[in-house]
Amino acid sequence: MNHPHSRLRAGNPEAFRDLFRDHSSLVYRHAVRVTGNWALAEDVVSLTFLEAWRLRGKLRDEGDSPRPWLMGIAVNVLRNTTRAARRHSAAMSRVPAADVVPDFADELVGRMADSEELAAARKALARLRRSEREVFALCVWSGLGYAEAATTLGVPVGTVRSRLSRARTRLRKLADEELRAAKKNAARKNPEPLPIPGQVQGSRDTAARPHKETHR
Repeated sequence: MNHPHSRLRAGNPEAFRDLFRDHSSLVYRHAVRVTGNWALAEDVVSLTFLEAWRLRGKLRDEGDSPRPWLMGIAVNVLRNTTRAARRHSAAMSRVPAADVVPDFADELVGRMADSEELAAARKALARLRRSEREVFALCVWSGLGYAEAATTLGVPVGTVRSRLSRARTRLRKLADEELRAAKKNAARKNPEPLPIPGQVQGSRDTAARPHKETHR
């Protein structure tokens, strides 16, 4: 009996339609998270499935789902796309806010309370090693299991586990650092207002006391 993947290897159009129907949304969501841009994510989906067609002969009869193989292609496409995206960062920064993906920091280091924390988490993610970012994106964002992520990246399952553990630990630490730095910068830009002449100085308790009590 032929393996389910044999139809994909043979270039069966219906099999590729099924592949796109079943997995394009996964590739798209993953690309959106990694790039932070809707339009760029659409390009990643197109390139991923074009590459899947070109590389269909390399799909092996391992597992029932082609998902790890397809996500491996997506990861490679993203490596090239994100490098190109950096060269166009100035143009991307002019994209209207409505077309930019919302912040995803609640999935990085727990729920984030405000925009400062969201920005800090984004910067922290950028400071991770690429191998840690990729494992985090596959396992946390896209919901791949350890075995699937290992197949996707071509590394042992133990490597996936250790990279993910390091990524989580480092993200918490780096996000805290980025948040402290952001608050420090904000304090420099918005220093405490100077006291109004005649205003009572001291703690809130002191300022709240009756005039008589503060001048005994």
